[in-house]
Amino acid sequence: MAGSEKNYMKKYDTIIGLEIHVQLKTKSKMFCSCDNTGELQPPNTTICPICTGQPGTLPVPNEQAIRWTIFVGLALNCKIADWSKFDRKNYFYPDLPKCYQISQYDLPIASGGWLEINGQKMKITRIHLEEDTGKLLHPTGAKYSLVDYNRAGTPLMELVTEPVIRSASEAKKFCQEYQKILRYLEVSDADMEKGQMRCEANVSIQEHGKWRYEKGEIKPINNYKLNPKIEIKNINSFRAVEHAIEYEIMRQEKILKEQGKLHQETRGWDDARGVTYHQRSKEFAHDYRYFPEPDIPPLNLTELKEKIKTELPELPQAKLSRFITQYEFSPEDALILTSKKSLAHYTEQVVSELKAWLVSLEEVEGTKNEIWKKNKKKLINLVSGWLINKLGGLMKAKNTTMANLKITPENFSEFITLLYQNKINTTTALLILEKMMEKGADPSTLLEESGLEQVSDEKELLEIVKKVVAANAEAVGQFKAGKVNALQFLVGQVMRQTKGKANPEVVHEILIRLLT
Repeated sequence: MAGSEKNYMKKYDTIIGLEIHVQLKTKSKMFCSCDNTGELQPPNTTICPICTGQPGTLPVPNEQAIRWTIFVGLALNCKIADWSKFDRKNYFYPDLPKCYQISQYDLPIASGGWLEINGQKMKITRIHLEEDTGKLLHPTGAKYSLVDYNRAGTPLMELVTEPVIRSASEAKKFCQEYQKILRYLEVSDADMEKGQMRCEANVSIQEHGKWRYEKGEIKPINNYKLNPKIEIKNINSFRAVEHAIEYEIMRQEKILKEQGKLHQETRGWDDARGVTYHQRSKEFAHDYRYFPEPDIPPLNLTELKEKIKTELPELPQAKLSRFITQYEFSPEDALILTSKKSLAHYTEQVVSELKAWLVSLEEVEGTKNEIWKKNKKKLINLVSGWLINKLGGLMKAKNTTMANLKITPENFSEFITLLYQNKINTTTALLILEKMMEKGADPSTLLEESGLEQVSDEKELLEIVKKVVAANAEAVGQFKAGKVNALQFLVGQVMRQTKGKANPEVVHEILIRLLT
């Protein structure tokens, strides 16, 4: 919990509900056949009479968008409706060409689910499907605004949580976990900075002990008057989710402390200034005059939801748990390795190939399971260390993704095997890894070409160590006098003589024998 939250939690309880809109990456829009990549195209080039609301046009629902909404609902433990329908949400704004939005009101596709955050099940009220609006553009210095309707009609899935989140950090974690699930299911890239995932937070503070949570609602105890909830918009990053909520809680507390009055309103988030600001009075459901969409018949989802249940893949939290129990990665490493579906898949392929490489080694005896069990801990540590820190660092430096990584899982597992066999040291390994990224070649070939294979033969190293000892009498004397660092100096001199090819562990052992 953030430090600022500790202060006001003494008197007030924080109550947060989230509304998260996600653009689905279907090929076409929600109710027409227009290209759904309009935000990457010149303004007003991916539009048609349907998505611009021309008279006499008829919308046709996108089946893939409906399937994906069911998919997400199942992943979040929701109940999928047997029957659902679309409704008209009426309001007037320049980016809404029809003057109404086709959405869902009383019969959403999914309802009543939960997402586990920090060991608690955060309840979800509903997940429904609607169409996105257009986008207003405000040229700098101009006295007019422009409207781009390319985004109008994009399938938009909205998730609404119950008011069960109690801190800004929990809200941030909820958004991050939700994004991970969306990416695992491959229904959306859910990039907040690109507007593909947009979060709105409803925040209120209530006096401790004077309210209760009942059937999805916050209710007063005795004659206590509930403080209104305030909605925050324009949040476009996980960091902003946390900071906006923290600021809003402190702002509301300050008003109450000064005997002021809170009003139900919609506020924006100014990330540059780190403050929320008033936008408009908060609307109520009746302001939108919802009524059933007359041009789209009700949806019978009974058969479809049963079929989709069989298609649900392993989800992030389940995969995280399995990486810890099955492979014995540390919780911290497992969290990183399962953060992206592509990375998790690559890791599993590496481990699978590693088992095969290990069994093929002549110096290793026993059954496949016996060999793996005996060497598992060391190998898993090598995999996580080199995959997360070394390869991950190189990929970040070279702006490379898993999709265009030239190193195959088979080659990376062979690379780990070379480290395990002490055929390469850390310095050589980094050089080989960089060449693998550039050429996509296997590490054994690169090692042979470079002539950098690590020397571990004691007889070969003994003569070199003796020469180094003879040439560095001062360092030898310092070591015998108790200066441990002098030994590392001598190891370094051997490494220098062998151009980094000596096995430092073997060199260390030989020096200890010679000098003690």
